[in-house]
Amino acid sequence: MHFGLTDEQEMIVSTVRSFVENEIYPHEAQVERTGEVPPDVAEEIKRKTIDLGFYACNFPEEVGGAGLSHLEFALVERELGRGSMALTHFFGRPQNILMACEGDQREQYLLPAVRGEKMDALAMTEPDAGSDVRGMKCFARRDGGDWIINGTKHFISGADHADFFIVFIATGEDQTDKGPKKRITAFLVDRGTPGFEVREGYNSVSHKGYKNCILSFDDCRLPDAQVLGEVDGGFAVMNEWLYATRITVATMSVGRARRCFDWALQHAAERTQFGQPIGKFQGVSFQIADMITEIDAADWMTLASAWRLDEGLPANREIASAKLYATEMLARVTDATLQVYGGMGLMDDFPIERFWRDARVERIWDGTSEIQRHIISRELLRPLGA
Repeated sequence: MHFGLTDEQEMIVSTVRSFVENEIYPHEAQVERTGEVPPDVAEEIKRKTIDLGFYACNFPEEVGGAGLSHLEFALVERELGRGSMALTHFFGRPQNILMACEGDQREQYLLPAVRGEKMDALAMTEPDAGSDVRGMKCFARRDGGDWIINGTKHFISGADHADFFIVFIATGEDQTDKGPKKRITAFLVDRGTPGFEVREGYNSVSHKGYKNCILSFDDCRLPDAQVLGEVDGGFAVMNEWLYATRITVATMSVGRARRCFDWALQHAAERTQFGQPIGKFQGVSFQIADMITEIDAADWMTLASAWRLDEGLPANREIASAKLYATEMLARVTDATLQVYGGMGLMDDFPIERFWRDARVERIWDGTSEIQRHIISRELLRPLGA
């Protein structure tokens, strides 16, 4: 692995960072205060991203994307991590899983998503089946050549702006030694489909304005044409395309930690107590040293896992390690920054308390820290027969 970035990669980093600083930062306070992204602001961010040539940059050139490598896309996501998720959502990175579209699905879903004409949302989590994906109760049964779907999904990010949804639904059940396991199929569901409703979700303290929603299916009828991939092949589709979401969480955690660290470093240099900057005191200076060490470690772990994908090397364990370490690192860095600021860190005059609140969800979504530890240990033990 070459540890230096190419001139092109450095340009990607500087371009996206400048975009976030100039187009995202100015709107953050309003979004945090109101919990809403004004429609005109959302459209402006999307339009400027398209003009910049970065919309759907995670897709290959053959379908209209920028064709960035996994490493280059990780750099993009790292810089976007510095800004409010509610706003950077409109920078536009459709789900890679849309590459599984075939036939008419490409014209109806894949290509409009890449062009920014439609927005998608991924729906997997259910009230009683979070980490236990095979335990989902949302079920599709055959009815002639169609599917009848009943059930509920929740915690669906971006659903408030989505034109269509990639929904994972149980389509059968197998009996195993460890009990029944659901067979899962991915479906493409348009907003407004009869029997399908998108409802407002819960009021999360993390990432204000980046809403979660509840999806309800009540005898919702879908034709076979809406199946993404193969019937009962949902896990195959997940395993081929959804690894990128864990890298995204890791890289954005690194970006957010670096922005938070910049606040801590500046405050440590400027705030004086007992006649000198507080950074002169070992209790603060050692925290600064620990923070940057952990941030750099998480950064390299994440970029290395993306590099392995580009090289065609196995990366499941490395991606899980990056997601685990980067999200837990972010929690420590935001907490330490708040400590450096003292009581003012909890006041909304500064964004520190926002960084602190936002950090908490990263250890939960896209696979909890416990699930990542399971993946890591399984990858190590299975070759030894354990």
